Amino acid sequence: MNGRFVAVGDSFTEGVGDANLMYPNGVRGWADRMARQLGKADSSWEYANFAIRSKRLDEIVDEQFDAALALNPTLISFYAGGNDILAVRADMRSIMDRYESALDRLVSSGADVMLFTTFDVKISTALEPLRRRIVYYNDAVRTLAARYGCLLIDHTQYREFEDRRMWAFDRIHMSKVGHKHLAAYVLGELGVPHTLKLPELGPFESPDWRETLRTEGRWLASEVVPLMRRRMNGVREGDTLPPKWPDPIRPADGMKRLARARSGDAMEVHERAAHVA
Repeated sequence: MNGRFVAVGDSFTEGVGDANLMYPNGVRGWADRMARQLGKADSSWEYANFAIRSKRLDEIVDEQFDAALALNPTLISFYAGGNDILAVRADMRSIMDRYESALDRLVSSGADVMLFTTFDVKISTALEPLRRRIVYYNDAVRTLAARYGCLLIDHTQYREFEDRRMWAFDRIHMSKVGHKHLAAYVLGELGVPHTLKLPELGPFESPDWRETLRTEGRWLASEVVPLMRRRMNGVREGDTLPPKWPDPIRPADGMKRLARARSGDAMEVHERAAHVA
């Protein structure tokens, strides 16, 4: 199996939560890890990634599809809609109608298309409307994957993601460990062997109440307050970011070496994020 793998989407596919200042935009993520393994399996694989954090479905289609499809990919990963779901008045039927139109365009290109459900996390009853939107989204994605003959990565089936260590400190994005595990699952679905080292986490030991309070305080100060401030100001970090890998690369040439050539981008993103927060 070989070809050209092209990724489109938002922070999920950009790799947010898997911080690495040696990589473009300061993150690595499951797609970069998967691409490296594809290159190990067959050195002729090529890879491009247009995904950018904060982007909504229509923005992904308008800003990423033309460039992505112009590369004539043989495999496309498509995850979009997560940021739309978070809107207070999300019209799920409209979102999924537009999602299907986008999917039809990708499938019509002749590439194999890979879709994802979003993980159905356990949340408080106060956020039950959000969970209902997640369930609606996931059911629709499953239906569309079957209708269009797409490969479905059903994130909800990987119950080890209930472990909080699979998630970054912001509680929204996967951690380094989470991205590694997802990359392994995707490669498994594709039938591609991999050499990813997946750590065994062991039983989770809950901290005492004092440490829990300290952690909650840090989370509120470093994640929730800055997020609310950005939303009030209409500022999104992704609005000024370029795609990580807009030109096809050959992962077999060495992802770390290729990343070093653009490491300045990562440092710039890191400094800009600190300024925005």
